[in-house]
Amino acid sequence: MRTLGIDPGTATTGFGVVDEIDKKLCLVDYGCIKTSPGLDMPTRLNIISEQLTALIEKYKPENVAVEQLFFASNAKTAIKVGEARGVILLTASQAGLKVAEYTPLQVKMALTGYGKADKKQVQYMVKNLLKCKETPKPDDAADAIAIAVCHLNSRRIREAK
Repeated sequence: MRTLGIDPGTATTGFGVVDEIDKKLCLVDYGCIKTSPGLDMPTRLNIISEQLTALIEKYKPENVAVEQLFFASNAKTAIKVGEARGVILLTASQAGLKVAEYTPLQVKMALTGYGKADKKQVQYMVKNLLKCKETPKPDDAADAIAIAVCHLNSRRIREAK
């Protein structure tokens, strides 16, 4: 099963493609969709949609896992991330994909077993679970990979019940 994990943002949207083959996780690819802050918001959102569509066409995931918006102290930032999330959810839905959403707490629990784990702990687990030579960079991509792993682990737990 192939899952595309997404860490939403307007400037940087991280993505990670993870396969589960015979109960083993395998990192396929990762990176970021970047938009320039000098562009207007509709143009930035269109870039995110177009590049996400290209990723879906290239990797043909069966599922998309997206991080839910967490409480942000900066309302302006939260609104912009919410707009990016909306475009991501719409693009995945229009591609006919199953979409799952996970909170940062759920992702941390799934990877480390501790809901207050810091970024370094999550990245350490991503590196080890996927047997990477080094920690995937940048942070947005590593977070997206973690979201994909969270989805695959959560699905496995649901199926075992």
